[in-house]
Amino acid sequence: MSEPVIKIQGISKSYDISHQNKAGYGTLKDKVGSVLKRPIGRGKNMDHETFWALKDVSFEVNKGEIFGVIGKNGSGKSTLLKILSRIIDPTEGRVELHGRVASLLEVGTGFHPELTGRENIFFNGSMLGMSKQEILKHFDEIVAFSEIENFIDTPVKFYSSGMYVRLAFSVAAHLEPDILILDEVLAVGDAGFQKKSLNKILATMESGCTVLIVTHGAENLRKLCKRGVMLQNGKIKSIGKIDKVLLDYSGSLPTAPDPRSTLLKEVEVNYSRVKNPENLVSDSEFTAEISFEIKEELPNCHVDFFVQDSGDHMAFHTRSDYGGLSTDLKTGTHKLSLTIPRLSLNAGAYSTWFRIVSDKEYGEYVIDTDREVFEVGGREDSAKCPIDILSTWHKEV
Repeated sequence: MSEPVIKIQGISKSYDISHQNKAGYGTLKDKVGSVLKRPIGRGKNMDHETFWALKDVSFEVNKGEIFGVIGKNGSGKSTLLKILSRIIDPTEGRVELHGRVASLLEVGTGFHPELTGRENIFFNGSMLGMSKQEILKHFDEIVAFSEIENFIDTPVKFYSSGMYVRLAFSVAAHLEPDILILDEVLAVGDAGFQKKSLNKILATMESGCTVLIVTHGAENLRKLCKRGVMLQNGKIKSIGKIDKVLLDYSGSLPTAPDPRSTLLKEVEVNYSRVKNPENLVSDSEFTAEISFEIKEELPNCHVDFFVQDSGDHMAFHTRSDYGGLSTDLKTGTHKLSLTIPRLSLNAGAYSTWFRIVSDKEYGEYVIDTDREVFEVGGREDSAKCPIDILSTWHKEV
């Protein structure tokens, strides 16, 4: 049996959460009063609670193995990956990693937004411990795999999410790490790139690389992994053969009513629409708008925008925080528009929708808008061409 290269021994991670036990609405009087009282009675008006994001998690991953991690939002997956990637330290327990580690925890991890794709390959590669010669050796392969040749000298802050994830995954997978840690990579990008990514992950395993992958896509884990673990409320709920783990996971999924429905009262979508949908052709400028009312302040929000083709393949996805519009949303009405200067879609029918997301409830989505169907005229090709363009978000003040 192969020697374990990842050893996780009883790791736990706790956070101290403070709650104001006196009701208040954040008025100037409240804030000034709390500042004046603090030196005399520090902490008297605060309740403290210890939240365990992970509790006593232990498992091992062998050399050359592809190991799956699955669980609902808030189960502790992201905390586990941040500990393995040495971003945070565990409160208890220890982790042993034998070899060079490359992590892709979210779209654009390790990228500097002001640098070009070319510059970020070298920047990100050096962060992974690669020499300039090693990066040069794989540079052409990275660019070819990511399919962004036309935008390699464009600052990545202008990239769509698909371009981000293709380049980020390509860098992480081609620079020959001993351990590759991936979070939801297979959930972003078009179907063709997802299939290519699956093949690349299998190829890295054959070269001796160990892969730990987190995804909500049960079928991808079933294709890639023989073993895995399911986390629930920070603890191991199931571990072992992947079929058994996925069966336990499917049994844990909520049935109606969806617990997230309690959040829907906070947001009311006034409209979401595609402008001039009857005149769209393959190279059209494309604009979509959303207007919504926030009834309770939501922290650190962003808005996603999706386009799906008639075969249910994700053709395009971008987020408002890529355009610097991630923000705490105050109560009231908010209006956003998204402009895509060149549509780059084949002729056919597409559906589109927005999603409003907040860090509240561990990043669960707050609401999806209804889907809107639009047609693209022009070439008679099948509608399988992904959008590969730049996009700009605008906020109406």
